[in-house]
Amino acid sequence: ELRARFFETPLRVHFRQPTIHIMVLFVDEKTSVERQIKRGHQAEAHNQEVRTTGVGECVELRPTDLDPKAARRRYQVFKEQTWEALQSLKQTFFYHFVNAQGSVAEVERNILNELRYQSLLELDPQTYDSLRNLPLASEIILHARQDLVKRLDAYELNQTELFHQVIGLIQEKIMPVVVRHAISGLATVNIEDPLLHDSEALAMLIDIFSERGYHAVVDLHRIEIPEQVDLASGDISCRQKKVFRITIRFQGSEIRRG
Repeated sequence: ELRARFFETPLRVHFRQPTIHIMVLFVDEKTSVERQIKRGHQAEAHNQEVRTTGVGECVELRPTDLDPKAARRRYQVFKEQTWEALQSLKQTFFYHFVNAQGSVAEVERNILNELRYQSLLELDPQTYDSLRNLPLASEIILHARQDLVKRLDAYELNQTELFHQVIGLIQEKIMPVVVRHAISGLATVNIEDPLLHDSEALAMLIDIFSERGYHAVVDLHRIEIPEQVDLASGDISCRQKKVFRITIRFQGSEIRRG
């Protein structure tokens, strides 16, 4: 209601759309057993009062509520059969994990602090909808290797001549520099070869290095070279030179000392 009321005002950022949070409260075995036994004694006292006064209804009294050994077995079953599934569930279904060891007031404070912290991290649904079409980094790397193999095979089958020209360029002009930087694992090569003016050739170059275990980054520098000066107007005519700066990163060699 408040969000709708202030949505068209500058204050709307302070009235976010409500979200549902699921909390999982966790305690260790000692605390769990103590609380089960305490609950059992409270339930037993309540039921006795109901039987004596005839007022109210009896509550369920479970075997584990009065037997410490049974309470421990119940906790062990949770750890052995439920805990692992609960942990794996968090990978696909988010929930908040809260320490519930303390008093009721302390646990309540922990829950409120967790919700307050998470609310600062979560996007408003409208903001999320605006961004959702941009892929997550985890999504684009999921099938990166398979996609790379498909592209390389397509280069060989459908663009054979260009593909082999790029391979030749790498062998002749780039790899000699890379080999000299085998220890550092970082090489930068400046190339003016017109072959790289073709965007397909650039894509091939990056994919080839990726397949061979390198990380290649290509940066295009456009340099204005003066060619002619108009003495009357002072205008300078320039030609543009394209320089491709290729940075190659890979795992360098360890130097043994001593």
